[in-house]
Amino acid sequence: MNPTSTTPVTARTLEVPGARLHFEVRGAGSLVVLVGAPMVAAAFAPLADLLAAGHTVLTTDPRGVGASVLDDPAQDSTPELRADDLARLITHLDAGPAVVFGSSGGAVTALALAQARPDLVTKVIAHEPPLVELLDDRAEMRKQTEDLVAIYQSGDVLGAWRKFFGDAGIELPEQALEQMFGGDRDPAQVADESFWFNHEIRGSTFWQPDLERLRAVSARLVIGIGETSTGQTCDRTSRALADLLGLTPTMFPGDHTGFVGEPDIFDHRLRAVLGD
Repeated sequence: MNPTSTTPVTARTLEVPGARLHFEVRGAGSLVVLVGAPMVAAAFAPLADLLAAGHTVLTTDPRGVGASVLDDPAQDSTPELRADDLARLITHLDAGPAVVFGSSGGAVTALALAQARPDLVTKVIAHEPPLVELLDDRAEMRKQTEDLVAIYQSGDVLGAWRKFFGDAGIELPEQALEQMFGGDRDPAQVADESFWFNHEIRGSTFWQPDLERLRAVSARLVIGIGETSTGQTCDRTSRALADLLGLTPTMFPGDHTGFVGEPDIFDHRLRAVLGD
């Protein structure tokens, strides 16, 4: 949660098949879901606080990450499982159908939800889904991901993150890498990182959307791209998806996680997309 916020937040747990999901609810009005993968609820808190003026906002830790605990810690996280989790959360709140804003792996989750349960969504905003299988160089991208996981599993954490950002086309100074991923680290952060590399990254990036089903609900889909993400992998994958669906990408402020760095500006743009 946002420690500087005065917006009332209710934190709860929902039992779902194979997991106990941590989720948070704030505000009142039509339901908006903010979801990442592996990004947890806390990362969305500043934006959620702003959106809570006029909306009920649901955020959640995706299964296996943060406070959402798996019965089997070795179970892989797939877009289908995470979409089913979202469907159960929306149904549990009895406040749907919902607008779902998904970022990165969470955008893949949101697309999987649109395919499986279109009755639960009024609009899905997929912000920079990393769907490398849609690219012409998919074989090379898949190999890069497998190499990335192998480097992490060898124990070279900094090397894995260095390769991750390099493959993604994101420039990050070495000093920043060492500050974020070197030295003594929070054990919970390390556990989430390990789960992502070992059990989540492949499922999210190698996922192949059902284009026929998505085209059937394309009027409810928005493919979002950060204005400063030009040339990055997720810019390429998002444009590829938009082209396959016959949609024009919608630009949002900032980069891959622009809602974290500039939540006020991002809120303004998101509300315009929602028609607030």
